[in-house]
Amino acid sequence: MLGRVRAWALAAVVLVVAGCASTLGRTVDQRTTQGPTAEQIFLFRVAEQNGREPTFDERRHWDQALEQRIATYLHTHQDRANALDVSTFRFTRRVVVGMDKEQVLILLGPPVTTTTDAGQMQKVARGHWPAIEGNATEAWAYPLGYVLYFAGPRLVDITQYIAPD
Repeated sequence: MLGRVRAWALAAVVLVVAGCASTLGRTVDQRTTQGPTAEQIFLFRVAEQNGREPTFDERRHWDQALEQRIATYLHTHQDRANALDVSTFRFTRRVVVGMDKEQVLILLGPPVTTTTDAGQMQKVARGHWPAIEGNATEAWAYPLGYVLYFAGPRLVDITQYIAPD
């Protein structure tokens, strides 16, 4: 039994490594309705700041704090607590088109940069600008190449661009 568990664990590691390697050297340039998860951004920021993955206690503390912020938001925004995308916000913890700025800040924290300048938004949207232009009034940039576009308080579009090193 233990041998079978180890074999499955090894297979899982091989698949993850292969998946990561398959994106190396490739440009990612996409327009999507689903952005990063809170955990992806958390792990990236900890690795960037500390040069390592978070410890078990750091993860647990972050997870508890995030769950509390989500619960507080849903308690004070009863209309959002019954929305169709509440499971994405509460359980998957992924940013999706239709969320409001407060939900994005709860999940991802503050953006790296923001802009309301149409020229800057066009530059970061690249070839996706024709579809975004006229809908977005503000853009927030996050790690991992994500840019979130807002019309007022609502998230209306997401792009991701990663160029190979």
